[in-house]
Amino acid sequence: MSSGKFLEHDHIVRNVHLNLYIQKKDVKLGPYSLITAFVETDKGTIEITYDEGYRGENALEDAIVFLTSHLGISGLILRSIIQLENLQKHE
Repeated sequence: MSSGKFLEHDHIVRNVHLNLYIQKKDVKLGPYSLITAFVETDKGTIEITYDEGYRGENALEDAIVFLTSHLGISGLILRSIIQLENLQKHE
């Protein structure tokens, strides 16, 4: 989704991408998708849950379109960095 370096909340963000994991398939509902966000910074990496559920065959593409058309990437990155900082405080 994003590569290149930029600064967010005192972290240099190097890479952001979404991963799609198909958990199961239902005959009527289709695939049950788990979409995670992977954020790589100069201070660590984190993978968090972005969305999950029966989202259809194009779940990943739909999530990318939503994030890029609604300014959701910055919110996703900020949420990821906050969780990364919290994890590092408790290590």
